Parts: sequence; C-alpha cells; structure tokens
Amino acid sequence: MTEIVDDFESPPHETAAEQARILVHALPFLRRYAGATIVVKYGGHAMGEEHLAQMFGRDIALLKQVGMNPVVVHGGGPQINSMLKRLAITSTFVDGLRVTDAAMVEVVEMVLAGTVNKMVAGLINQAGALAVGICGKDGGLIRARKLQRTAIDPGSRIERVLDLGFVGEPEHVDVRVIHALTGAGLIPVIAPVGVGGDGQTYNINADTVAGAVAGALGATRLLMLTDVPGVLDNNKVLIPEMTVAEVAAGIASGMISGGMIPKVENCVEAVKRGVKGAVILDGRQPHACLLELFTEGGPGTIIRP
Repeated sequence: MTEIVDDFESPPHETAAEQARILVHALPFLRRYAGATIVVKYGGHAMGEEHLAQMFGRDIALLKQVGMNPVVVHGGGPQINSMLKRLAITSTFVDGLRVTDAAMVEVVEMVLAGTVNKMVAGLINQAGALAVGICGKDGGLIRARKLQRTAIDPGSRIERVLDLGFVGEPEHVDVRVIHALTGAGLIPVIAPVGVGGDGQTYNINADTVAGAVAGALGATRLLMLTDVPGVLDNNKVLIPEMTVAEVAAGIASGMISGGMIPKVENCVEAVKRGVKGAVILDGRQPHACLLELFTEGGPGTIIRP
C-alpha cells in the first residue's frame, strides 16, 4: 500500500477526540464511494496557486488510498497563453473557445500533453500515489471531430458557420486504457487533446472532455472544479441541488448565463450518459473534493437526473 503524505495539520485547539469524530463522520461516505469512479476536472486558480495545487495532489492521492478510482482531466489555458505570448502568437476566442490554427495546435499539444500534464501527475506522485499522465491521443482514448459552431450576424441576422480551426469535440471515448491504468492501481491524468479519424490533432475544451470521460465510464461523480461556488440563483445564493429539468429552466429564464452555461450543459450531458451526479464547485476552497464527497450536502451544486 502506498504511503500518502499527511496534509491534515491539526490546528492547536483541535483534540484527538475531535479528529476521531471527523473520521467517524466520514465512515458512511467512505463506504458509499468504495470502489467508485470519480472523475475530477482540474483547472482555474486551483491549478495556478502552488499551495492549492499541492493540496489537490494530496486529496486525489487520498481518494485512491481509501478505495476510490479517481480520474483527473485537466485544463491549462493560462499556461497555453503564456507559451503563445513567448512565441509571439496571438490568440482569438469565439464563445470562450480558442481559435486554433495548425501552428497553434502544436503549441497546445506541447503545453497540455507535455508540461501541464506531467506537472499535474507529479503533484499526485509527490503525495505518495501513482499517477500516469496521458492525453486523448494515447491508446485511442478520445476520437475527436471538428467542432461545428454557428452564430447570427448582428447586422444581417443571417446564420453563419464559425471556423474555429482545429478545435474538436469528443466523438467516441475508448475507456480501455483508463481501465487498464485504474486496474493496475494507477491514477490516470488526462490532457484534453484528441485525434481525428485522419490522424489530425484537436484541441478540446477540458470541461467537455471531463463530461465525456465521466459518461463513458458511468462514473459515480463528476467534480468540475471552477472559480465560482457553483450555480447561483438570481439573488446570488448557491443552489445546492438541481435536476436536469431545472437546469434547462434556469438557462431559459436567464438565471444561468455566460460561462456557466457550457459547464452545466456538460454536466447535464454526463448525467444523461449515466453519471449519478455531476457537481460544480469552487476549486479555490481548500479540500474542495473531500468536502464534496465526505460531508453531507457538500459545498457545490450537484446536478442529478
């Protein structure tokens, strides 16, 4: 059994009895999730701040240690931006998606499947677990197709097709490589890069990949770490739980808007594919994943069928 580095430093006032109470409280949740597959989308400020990043690595290692099968899908937008700036390559975005030409897709693959992927796997390895960094091109994990988007021209009101270059979406997820890794006691860390039927590399949104992977695995939970507490109502109060129908109504009413729409849509799609619950939560909160899984209610918004 691998040794997990202890991250739980007790504050001076906390007694041994209090620590025991916490463990007893967590026991039902440990039983509930024993052997469960937990897909975690990792990105945002939680990735950029060193202390939170190290804490994330230890938390994922702990999930494996207590008998779960965590699978991590990571983003890397800021790191891509930094490298593109160094190379004097200008980025443009459409609906939050990076327009990716042939030169840029090489940089995206280099950063996501190289630097960032190995950094995230390294965080988990440093905590005492065994993580392996892969991308969607490895083992035929993610077969992708070119993402098709349309927009209405504000002047003519004519719908036109947007060309985002080599931006893709998952067409098929082959989970055999994931099962091979988790079955061997390893934690897969997946970079959101896929490959088309013709061998073309595609840059894919990490939220979309996380939802597709969770759906293909029939995961018990999909945890989407973001920079917001979850879905908020019109009074900016966190909504702890929503159904698929309530999400649709929230989008239609305008309560759910902007960048939250694609996040909840990915969660809904995952739930429709068999994920038991998809959670949007604030990755900046220390031990966000543990709080969601091992406490009643959890800190985020869970979307259920």
